[in-house]
Amino acid sequence: MRPQTSRRGRLVAAAIALTVLPMLVSPALAPAAPATAQSESGSKLERIEKNSDRKVTAYVYSAAMDEVIPVEVITPADTSAPRPTLYLLNGAGGGEDRATWQKQTDVMSFFADKNVNVVTPIGGAFSYYTDWQQDDPTLGRNKWQTFLTKELPPIIDTAFGTTGVNSIAGISMAGTSVLNLAIAAPQLYKSVGAYSGCAETSTDAGKFYVRTVVESRGGAEATNMWGPYDGPGWAENDPVVNAEKLRGIKLFVSSSSGLPGDHDNLANPAVNGRVDTLANQVIVGGMIEAAVNQCTHNLQGRLGQLDIPATFDFRPAGTHSWGYWQDDLHESWPMLAESIGL
Repeated sequence: MRPQTSRRGRLVAAAIALTVLPMLVSPALAPAAPATAQSESGSKLERIEKNSDRKVTAYVYSAAMDEVIPVEVITPADTSAPRPTLYLLNGAGGGEDRATWQKQTDVMSFFADKNVNVVTPIGGAFSYYTDWQQDDPTLGRNKWQTFLTKELPPIIDTAFGTTGVNSIAGISMAGTSVLNLAIAAPQLYKSVGAYSGCAETSTDAGKFYVRTVVESRGGAEATNMWGPYDGPGWAENDPVVNAEKLRGIKLFVSSSSGLPGDHDNLANPAVNGRVDTLANQVIVGGMIEAAVNQCTHNLQGRLGQLDIPATFDFRPAGTHSWGYWQDDLHESWPMLAESIGL
């Protein structure tokens, strides 16, 4: 009787597995087994959960941070052949709040007919997606540059069968980060979309902006990130200072004046008729965007001195808010897509 019981148990287990696995992994994706999707550092894909027909969450262990990072992936419209990848980064909240591409824009419908993997890590709030020199009592260990340039790409390429051709874009805090990531790994990205990010970090104004994000908002110590304020770490992570290293990468960079624009009204769905929300967007968002705008003009000037081509979109009106970043993604997409072969 034991052999029959054992066989029956195996059949039941197999039936359960066939029922559960399609709920966790999209059959159309056919991602690699976690054991084969890994980087040389020991980082690896632990599992993939299916969220919808076109969206999954990959849980990736980062050896550098000793942490499992959720990574949202919008999959291509056509999975019959390998497709390129757009790394799309959230802002200061790192996707851990409601200020995300998924919650605030039309990314799902926008990419519905596009043959590209759209990869967005969840985490890294107030970290500038960089490698911190020291662990921070508030934010812990941040080795995001290592994760995004060395650990994650080979895992995504293996698990999702990509072409290995990449672009990267980000907003606000990550508008700075995407430039620095491209400087750190210039062969990894064909193009960069930097939306409303301050491209300076080593000037007094740049340091003040970074400290506002890391310290005032994040409650962390910015010297744990790039060292003493008069040390070399700040200049080493300044896109304006290191602009020469952006040569050969297609660039789209945008910012607004900070004056109220088309999306700064009570009819904006993100405002939803709330006067206090609109006031915050116009006053606070306007001040932030005006500062960012100055940084962006300085980057334009430096790239011009170096004769490095780039597309700049300086809007005469607009605040530091999602309506404009959705516009930026739409406007920059043809250039980003062309650079990765679409």
